[in-house]
Amino acid sequence: MGKGLSLWFAVSSILLLTAASISISSNIWLALLLGVLCILNIGWGFILKASLRRKAEAKTHQSS
Repeated sequence: MGKGLSLWFAVSSILLLTAASISISSNIWLALLLGVLCILNIGWGFILKASLRRKAEAKTHQSS
């Protein structure tokens, strides 16, 4: 995964968790929704990283 994409997932996760923590005092359902979205965002980052790594490994095996 490139540095820009890694930075995007890190910053977006931090922003989602920050918004969730701020919304805890006003609306618990919004906080829960933002927490779930953050978990999904982190999971999507791991899935994307694994698929990009598999593609890179397959490409190096084909060129060898």
